[in-house]
Amino acid sequence: MRSADRTVAPSQAFADEIQRWTGVHALAIHHGFDRNLFFRDTEPLPDELRKKLERTGDELRLLFVSHYNYYRNFETLIRAIPLLRRRIEPRKISVFVTCRLEPGANPGSFRTESAARLVQELGVSSNLVQLGAVPYHLLHHVYRACDLYVSPAYVETFAHPLVEAMASGLAVIASDLAVHREVCGDAALYFEAFSPELLAETVCKVAQSPELFRKMSERGLERSRDFSWKDHVDQVMSVAEALLR
Repeated sequence: MRSADRTVAPSQAFADEIQRWTGVHALAIHHGFDRNLFFRDTEPLPDELRKKLERTGDELRLLFVSHYNYYRNFETLIRAIPLLRRRIEPRKISVFVTCRLEPGANPGSFRTESAARLVQELGVSSNLVQLGAVPYHLLHHVYRACDLYVSPAYVETFAHPLVEAMASGLAVIASDLAVHREVCGDAALYFEAFSPELLAETVCKVAQSPELFRKMSERGLERSRDFSWKDHVDQVMSVAEALLR
């Protein structure tokens, strides 16, 4: 970064981190979102995925889109499941994740054994639906099959699924990170990243108030329109042209 003519970050929060770490001033240019591309594909879901997404009675459905890694903080979400289960009885709680907590089922060198063990220790395997990796063109089906989007991550640089979730009409509940607030603004509710109790409390607050859910959904749809790949490319081109001059 110190040898570059310009450093670009996908959020102001991450640009601020870069400056703290290196002393380099980074320009924040948000990633974009292409609504037409995201919702374009009408291909039916594969049978295995469709069956996992079928509703079975009255249930509250949470979604977290991510392969397994440490900084996405799956463990806090898993620990919140029994708390949610008690709070919303007799309604069922289902948490959908786009990964599998088994060795070798995720990219990179992240080890899933401790998270898988936690699922068994807490007795929440029937509440955690492991979809595995979902092709991008089919993801919109997954979002629209759920009610709330939850991200417990303790580090992020942009968090694209937050924009996808808002564009899909889901209410968003995210850990209280500067980057999450930058992306979602007042369209989301926030909780302390390592607190399953506060995560469960915040989810219940939304789940038990149809009016709050409606307002968050509407505000999220508005906020998602602030992200555009055209704007992103235009800003990157402006940086390049300025450097050439």
